Amino acid sequence: MSRKTIAGSRLGLLCCFAALFTGCAAAPKPGTRPATAAAETRDRALPTTDAATLAALERALAASHRSDADRARDVYRHPRETLEFFGLRQDMTVMEIWPGAGGWYTELLAPVLKDRGRYIAAGWDPKFDNKFVQDGIRSFQAKLDGDADAYGKVEVAALQYPGALAPVPPDSVDLIVTFRNLHNWMARDEAAPAMLKAMFTALKPGGVLGLIDHRADPNAPPDTHAKLGYVNQQYAINLIKAAGFELVGASEINANPKDTRDYEQGVWTLPPTWRLGDKDRERYAAIGESDRFTLKFRKPVAR
Repeated sequence: MSRKTIAGSRLGLLCCFAALFTGCAAAPKPGTRPATAAAETRDRALPTTDAATLAALERALAASHRSDADRARDVYRHPRETLEFFGLRQDMTVMEIWPGAGGWYTELLAPVLKDRGRYIAAGWDPKFDNKFVQDGIRSFQAKLDGDADAYGKVEVAALQYPGALAPVPPDSVDLIVTFRNLHNWMARDEAAPAMLKAMFTALKPGGVLGLIDHRADPNAPPDTHAKLGYVNQQYAINLIKAAGFELVGASEINANPKDTRDYEQGVWTLPPTWRLGDKDRERYAAIGESDRFTLKFRKPVAR
């Protein structure tokens, strides 16, 4: 099947590219399940994941196109619970922002959406002349080319700052998800508001934004540039609300109280990045992947 390529914008985030492919996932908090987001829009209830979608997601989780290494991270990333919390349905138009070279969530979203929905992978601009970015784009495309059954209907877009941040027509997406990317955009003052505003524009009224990132110590002064990869949760909420979104839910699905957030190389000290190599590896393995907030927003419905 052919894939559509949707024109995107140019990028000015060289300072934070190194984190894009190596950001850590959050470690589990045993026995947790998503908080119920019972709030409603003015005109309709928030989307709820149905049994058929959950069954399709279970099939994707068990499918052969997933590597053993990716499967091993399910215990830290809680994909089933996370996507259920966001309200994924197999008949939605879903756009993932910056899926990265490995496309970890692409492995799940693409097959779930291929028959009744639409999956748009909005990544980096192929026109950007940077080896790191170009290598990542090629790796992601090779993943798609390697399994037409799973990825044959994936649409590839570009959504980057600066430039014309318009990967899809306005008011055309039901659900936008992005995992461990906000801290990258915060590295440049203008980037995070611009990216969030582009997402707001792309969503349908009542559409949902699901966002996850490494959680900073709430008692520490917020680092507005997230230099260590950690983001103050309330700062993130305020930033996203400033783009026009309403907060409708927060979950501790991806919390890890063992994460002390005081590492030599920031969040990238922890697995799966292991930036220090074998130094203190047993210590960091015992901590696991980073503590993470899981937030759910919506685009308001006009009266």
